[in-house]
Amino acid sequence: MTDSFLPSRRSFLERAGLGCGSLALTNLLFRQGVLAAAKPQNPLASGAPTFAPRAKSVIWLFQTGSPSQVDTFDYKPELQKRNGQPLAGADPKTGFFTTSGKCLGSPFAFKQHGQSGTWVSEVLPNMARHVDDMAFIYSCYSQSNNHTPAMLEANSGMIRQGHPSMGSWLTYGLGSDNDNLPAYVVMHGTKPRGGDPIWSSGFLPSVYQATALDPRKPKPIDNLDRNEQFDDGQQRSLLDALNQVNRRHASARPFDRDLAARLESFELAYRMQTSAPEVFEVSKESETVRESYGLNRKESQDYGKQCLIARRLVESGVRFVQVFASSTSTPGGGVGDVPWDGHSDIEANHRACAASMDQPVGALLDDLKMRGLLDSTLVIWGGEFGRTSDSQGGKGRDHNPHAYTTWMAGGGIKGGTHYGASDEFGYKAVENRTSVHDIHATVLHLFGLKHKELTYRFNGRDFRLTDVAGEVIHDLLA
Repeated sequence: MTDSFLPSRRSFLERAGLGCGSLALTNLLFRQGVLAAAKPQNPLASGAPTFAPRAKSVIWLFQTGSPSQVDTFDYKPELQKRNGQPLAGADPKTGFFTTSGKCLGSPFAFKQHGQSGTWVSEVLPNMARHVDDMAFIYSCYSQSNNHTPAMLEANSGMIRQGHPSMGSWLTYGLGSDNDNLPAYVVMHGTKPRGGDPIWSSGFLPSVYQATALDPRKPKPIDNLDRNEQFDDGQQRSLLDALNQVNRRHASARPFDRDLAARLESFELAYRMQTSAPEVFEVSKESETVRESYGLNRKESQDYGKQCLIARRLVESGVRFVQVFASSTSTPGGGVGDVPWDGHSDIEANHRACAASMDQPVGALLDDLKMRGLLDSTLVIWGGEFGRTSDSQGGKGRDHNPHAYTTWMAGGGIKGGTHYGASDEFGYKAVENRTSVHDIHATVLHLFGLKHKELTYRFNGRDFRLTDVAGEVIHDLLA
């Protein structure tokens, strides 16, 4: 080989420098999360869990406004005995307002149910039938005494906006089992306090965002009707042409993570035009089923419809369904976006809230079990915090971040389990104190995911749902 075919020293160094620079740039983009988000062409393609999962779907029955633990499932005889007496160690500023410092016994009678002997309030007779399917966590606590940050924490693990919700994390980790429906669905009447950021995908690509809808509307999802001017073939042709132009546009912008999400949203909307109306049409259920969910009762028809749709969604392969309790107005302090918020009259408030959701929840558990879906569907029930053991205004209870109760059923949960404890007045969690991160770690575990390994690089850091904390609660697992 002659010298004319050999590169000069300057040319060699120039090319080597460019190559090293390209490697450095690739590494930098990866570290900043630009390339870390690379997924298959369909970002919602069904993914493989790390180990054998116990659950395939979640129905999270979020009790907006927060039920009182001592008036639902955490029976405290000592609180009843000391009604009206000073509560030792009470902090009048524990809640959002100011409390009296005097014990407020529950106005409800409690009885033990099931082989597990679980104590349940008289206002929840339908859920009481299922206590042997449920695992109760009596020692939950949160970081905030305010609804919005506490709901953000319950969903994303953080009390501030901008972090992905658990539904988004699960969708990111496992994708979707149904190409024709969203992987993550949120149902609400009045939007809960805090609104869309509660179920946000945060810094994850927006393809993992929830589809939020109001089932009270005749058409729960807007803009799904096909233009009458086009038949299916014509619409498919138009969409293919649009996709071709969009993908050409996206190829010139490889670092725009949301372009793929937008392209997938067009395709999903097209596929949903036939699948979504069907799954939301509860009139196709028998009258017996509809009545079992309370659709024939004014007080329970809205929540019952959401629970019935939730069952139809998981039956169709939807991964994550979240139902937010809401009402136009609830006695005793609650309003539409926080119905369980019993500041002024806990008895009137909780009787009304229980009447709206106890029958639908009992029917949902019956229905899932009868259809063989409960074993693979994790049902979660609870609010964003608890309520004080001392009174507010004589008959109400203020917010209490120090103790609340959550229960889980199905999806690999050991039924009849009692985990953790609050003190003798139900004021503070004292035994096996359980953080939101612990609950999230346990849910991911039931889906075959290691919570420390499900990460996403953003702004130079690997983030995860459980941040730098969280332990799987193995005592809850079957």
